[in-house]
Amino acid sequence: MYGPFFDLHNWATVIESGEDWLIILSLVVMECMLSVDNAVVLAAQTQSLPNKVEQEKSLFYGLFGAYIFRFLVIGIGVYLINFWWIKVLGAGYLFYLFLKYFFLDRRKKDKKVEVPSKRPEPTGWKKHIHISRFWQVVISIELMDIVFSIDSVLASLAISSNPVIVLIGGMIGILAMRGIAELIMGWMEKIPELQGMAYFLILFISVKLFLSIPAIDIEVPNMLFVAVLVVSIIVTLIIHYMNKRKTNN
Repeated sequence: MYGPFFDLHNWATVIESGEDWLIILSLVVMECMLSVDNAVVLAAQTQSLPNKVEQEKSLFYGLFGAYIFRFLVIGIGVYLINFWWIKVLGAGYLFYLFLKYFFLDRRKKDKKVEVPSKRPEPTGWKKHIHISRFWQVVISIELMDIVFSIDSVLASLAISSNPVIVLIGGMIGILAMRGIAELIMGWMEKIPELQGMAYFLILFISVKLFLSIPAIDIEVPNMLFVAVLVVSIIVTLIIHYMNKRKTNN
């Protein structure tokens, strides 16, 4: 399962391929857009720590755990994605995420993280484990990363079956989510249509994954996804501009 990760020729091929880097860039964009809410949750997890130094340190430690878990999950996912019924389940789950965002979630989520005036008392498992508050927060961040990464890995494997491409895209995406979370959240607040665009892409990935099962056996080229991503961004910006003009008028 993990052989491709240690194949230097595979790494060299990916690094030297312009097409592969376009796919990686697409994965990074997807990771960032789908992880805005996740970044907010992770930021909220750190608010129980007494100062900014410890808050940033906890996110830094959590970053390494996220990388290790992403590596493990991609290896397992590359093996499982070869089974047609896993593809059907994966496509169904991604389609559910699309339906959930556009039809099941009626309320708009508040994107802003409120900083509590005082540190909250520990609850749940934190209350019964006698370790420092700092390491409790780091463990919480790791658990959140595990939950959040499953969607990203599944969507990424549906775009590219090369684990090296998925790993590079995921690692850059995680780093970008940590480093420019506030910037991305600012974009989302100014152009809220971007989040809807991300879930439209999830629908496209769901269809792509379902078409690849043996009974249908239609492989949608990865570069088509890149083209759809670029067109989606352009259309989203046009829609945002038109909506803004309507509001101003």
